[in-house]
Amino acid sequence: MGTEDTPPGLAADRGLLGRTSTAERVAGVLRTRIAEGFFPPGSRLSEQDIGSALGVSRNTLRESFRLLTHERLLVHELNRGVFVRMPSVEDVRDIYRVRKIVECAAVRGVTGKPGSYRRIAGTVADGDRAAREARWQDLGTANIRFHTELVALMDSARVAELMQGLTAELRLVFHVMADPRRFHERYLPRNHEILTVLEAGDGVRSADLLATYLDDAEAQLVEAYAERIPGK
Repeated sequence: MGTEDTPPGLAADRGLLGRTSTAERVAGVLRTRIAEGFFPPGSRLSEQDIGSALGVSRNTLRESFRLLTHERLLVHELNRGVFVRMPSVEDVRDIYRVRKIVECAAVRGVTGKPGSYRRIAGTVADGDRAAREARWQDLGTANIRFHTELVALMDSARVAELMQGLTAELRLVFHVMADPRRFHERYLPRNHEILTVLEAGDGVRSADLLATYLDDAEAQLVEAYAERIPGK
């Protein structure tokens, strides 16, 4: 291709490539921290502190903030700064609507013991250990990883990326629960049940169990919103 075929001004955009790549990596770090519960809803994100800790420029950090705002993880408040977003009850319903579609489809296609069975079982074992040691937030993390591994059964990079965003939003939703044990512990036996059915290669039964599981979790979270955030 000759220079006559090059769109005007494109060379001037060369500098954006490195900066955008860095901004995406920074957004990935912050997304993971949000998913891990490091930044709870309502937290103000300091440009100075985060930029210094990660060694990135203010412009790069602001671009990463814009990316995460687009993903509904952050919100910019005029003259106040950038904050971790508090999801609404409508967000909860929408998140679970998507989860039911994606996760049930992922397990429904199983016709034999999954090749990733050991990884899935490992997340359940992690949940067992966290419960024995009364580490309820860690149990929540293990539960999220369990569902992430279920989605990975689809072997789709696009679906995995979708689940990554949902996972971060879910962690924000879980902060509404006044008692994390009350929410997470009851689903551990159900993880075991789904794991057993997957081992037998019964994808249809797994999907049925998972649909009920997600319906119950959604209802519990909606109830928690009604208790803690009147009007939501």
